[in-house]
Amino acid sequence: MSDQWRKRWQEGRIGFHLQQAHPALLRHWKSLDVANRTKVLVPLCGKSLDMRWLADEGHPVLGIEFAPEAIEQFLLQRSTSVSRYRQAGFTISRQGSVELWCGDFFHLHIQQAAEIGAFYDRASLIALPPPTRQRYAFHLAQLVPPGAKGLLISLSHTDGSAGPPYSVPASEIENLFTPNFALTFLEEGSPDERGRTESVWALERRGPRL
Repeated sequence: MSDQWRKRWQEGRIGFHLQQAHPALLRHWKSLDVANRTKVLVPLCGKSLDMRWLADEGHPVLGIEFAPEAIEQFLLQRSTSVSRYRQAGFTISRQGSVELWCGDFFHLHIQQAAEIGAFYDRASLIALPPPTRQRYAFHLAQLVPPGAKGLLISLSHTDGSAGPPYSVPASEIENLFTPNFALTFLEEGSPDERGRTESVWALERRGPRL
């Protein structure tokens, strides 16, 4: 999976990348009422401009990405200085209030995510094959504290086996996340020319707040 993903970046096969912040993020993020300066986790972040938008809204961002090519392309978008260091198997690049951790999301430990208070998934869940999605949902629940809020943008399409991006219908989202999150369905878009439909969900981590 990781080798396949990195090859896509090396060959420039990144049709999922948007040249602007995702419209659903702009429409729905503020409705989550995430406190200013809350650190936002962005798994499998690529070079998403959504991270710039979140940072401009006052949130420190921790993005995790396996492909170093994606991280370098993100950093080159601005001439701002970059600091780099290593921690527990990750190569970390910090530019402004955005930290990019290069490595395997599943190797991120709860101690490293201690400051995380919110999360955003636009292209993480749909990048993973079915056997890995259950692991992803559980690991995300381990990393964020009770009360943490997040936005999930998923995708469904008629060719359910093709991907990435994979088709993840509403029924699977509910099965994956309801054990540990309260889910609120926000919207569903119109099918695009390929018959793919986006859905947007608000999530809140269950459990007693400290």
